[in-house]
Amino acid sequence: MNPKTQHEIWQGKAGRIEVSIDRPDHDPKGLAVIAHPHPLFGGTKDNKVVQTLARAYLQLGYICVRFNFRGVGESDGVHDHGNAETQDMVDVVLRAHQELPAELQAEPIALAGFSFGTHVCSHAAPVLAQAGLKLGKMTLVGTAASRFKVANVPEDTLVIHGEQDDTVPLQSVLDWARPQGLPVLVIPGGEHFFHGRLPQLKQLVVRYYPS
Repeated sequence: MNPKTQHEIWQGKAGRIEVSIDRPDHDPKGLAVIAHPHPLFGGTKDNKVVQTLARAYLQLGYICVRFNFRGVGESDGVHDHGNAETQDMVDVVLRAHQELPAELQAEPIALAGFSFGTHVCSHAAPVLAQAGLKLGKMTLVGTAASRFKVANVPEDTLVIHGEQDDTVPLQSVLDWARPQGLPVLVIPGGEHFFHGRLPQLKQLVVRYYPS
């Protein structure tokens, strides 16, 4: 994402997990971990929407961790339709949290995901909470509600969707959100990959999190 990005290999349940880490220039305020879109359709940690989310959190002062799910890039293992990928995300968050400076370990962790990554985030969050980690606001972009059984999420979750998303129809996201009383922020004219709307997407995330 930038020349200062650190690239590392961590260990997960399936073996190696390829990780990229970006750190703010000033003292960090917390940790953000971002999950990428569907591995079988070209999704990686370097996806444009994932990088846009990382830039937003970086601007807010978070240490940003992106990672490749199993079977993607240098990550070991094979695709498991979101089941084992949830374990990948849990492993990455636990490792990233462990490596935080002591004064940041009590701060809420921000989870974010795009498309398939929203499904993984929704299922990883309760596992992480059970493990004793304090979670902050979650950001879900292009929530894959028509393709996966996305779990219910906290009421302060930021859900952003494109009006003209033809990969995940907006109606399916509204149907998922309605029983939860969960607001959905709709970008008029936006499609699944937010072509031409990435700066707007970034600013929406930045605005949602108090500085």
